[in-house]
Amino acid sequence: MLTRNDRTVTDCLDVLDTIKDLGITHIGFKDIGVNRDTLSQLHARIKDMGATTYLEVVSTDRDQALASVRTATELGVDWLMGGTWIKETLDLLHGTFIGYLPFAGEPLGHPTRLAGTPDRITDDCRQAEAAGCAGIDLLAYRATDADPLDLVRAARAATTGRLVIAGSITSTDQIHALATAGADAFTIGSAAFDGSLQPHAGTIRSQLAPVVGL
Repeated sequence: MLTRNDRTVTDCLDVLDTIKDLGITHIGFKDIGVNRDTLSQLHARIKDMGATTYLEVVSTDRDQALASVRTATELGVDWLMGGTWIKETLDLLHGTFIGYLPFAGEPLGHPTRLAGTPDRITDDCRQAEAAGCAGIDLLAYRATDADPLDLVRAARAATTGRLVIAGSITSTDQIHALATAGADAFTIGSAAFDGSLQPHAGTIRSQLAPVVGL
């Protein structure tokens, strides 16, 4: 994710140029942090690279979240992540080819935290799948009420769709643990920009290159 603290970084276009030859094939962003023209340029450049695009909704306000959905449809992203207004979101996505991965649990604040027990996650995943969603966006490492991996395992058992873990993933140990627990994919944003993945390395390329090879 070309994001830091749940906002698209202002130099996202420059960052994309820096990492475009690393072989990263899934790249996402938020619709806050930069203006609409920059978002349009960013999305176009990611598609020109041959990568799959993602927009993640971060607002916990209904109207703002649905405005993000409209932005996703106008940009033509491949995947929309986040948000909890499933019916309204699916209605807005009707007729597009955008896959939808809503949040399971209760997202709170910004940067977002996640409330919810494994039972709550199980129920939300089943409801999302029954509604026709393509999978789940789970903020496991932002959890306030449970062990992150317990939430991942609960989500994996409750959905046959795509399970993407987002937020506060800062180490290769976490990445391996997520794979073992059944996650299909994960997002990294702030950790790469902050240098958490490779503390002794100085560039964004050095942060991401080892992760691409996992």
